[in-house]
Amino acid sequence: MTNNLIDILQLSTEEIDALIATALDIIDKPGKYAEACRGKKLATLFFEPSTRTRLSFEAAMYELGGNVLGFSDSKSSSSSKGESVSDTVRAVSCYADIIAMRHPKEGAPLVATRKSSVPVINAGDGGHNHPTQTLADLLTIYREKGSFENLTIGLCGDLKFGRTVHSLISAMSRYKGVRFVLISPEELTVPRYIITDVLEAREIEYKEVRSLEDSIPELDILYMTRVQRERFFNEADYLRLKDTYILTPDKLNSAKSDLTIMHPLPRVNEISVAVDDDPRACYFKQVLNGKYMRMALILKLLEVEL
Repeated sequence: MTNNLIDILQLSTEEIDALIATALDIIDKPGKYAEACRGKKLATLFFEPSTRTRLSFEAAMYELGGNVLGFSDSKSSSSSKGESVSDTVRAVSCYADIIAMRHPKEGAPLVATRKSSVPVINAGDGGHNHPTQTLADLLTIYREKGSFENLTIGLCGDLKFGRTVHSLISAMSRYKGVRFVLISPEELTVPRYIITDVLEAREIEYKEVRSLEDSIPELDILYMTRVQRERFFNEADYLRLKDTYILTPDKLNSAKSDLTIMHPLPRVNEISVAVDDDPRACYFKQVLNGKYMRMALILKLLEVEL
């Protein structure tokens, strides 16, 4: 593993196992880690709106005993004056020990690594990657299922622009016996490069379907996503597609009793609030798991030894 995290595939399965082990230890013994990053500073450079991811990084660093600086809106940064990402990162790395960066342009965090003198974590770049959300997803799957092998994973909604989906497919495709059911409208199917470079290249079983109801009975995991208004150029297309899939309690009648229902959040209305009380709903557990995995990742990248 390099001292940056831009893409989930930078992490070997062994490194993911190690991060999960650290996260589980943090859950079990939080006091052990309370001063682990004392004197260290995390900079959160969020050029795109975020609630959970930014606050999760901040909570992670505070719970490790460190401090946080940064901005949550590009309008409050010098990028609004025309400053380049490279210059912003070069300056910020003079103040911080580690940087978490979200940007609407694919590849911006990778560019940042070339100018930063401290580790950079990709907190989401356009429709491309979201590796720390994938770490949250992996810890959730592990805690719910006890393994990453022999699972049928249904991914539903915006599979074209959904960076969480792209990262999760890449990560889970390395485990034995995993198969994917890709549920989306024709206009929002998984990008071809994911199909050819990941699924077909690794001879992983998958199918592309349109019906959520028909797919539910075979799934071990259902990963719902919202149709993202901010990725559309055409408002009419967004309005036409946004309610294609809505998960309601009655649609879960045919589901497995141990189905794990996930969602990277925020949701709009693709999961009815009536599903929230179902014991199979794990999307708020994902939020908490994200904090623990980000704590483990910060420790790893800062090379903190306890």
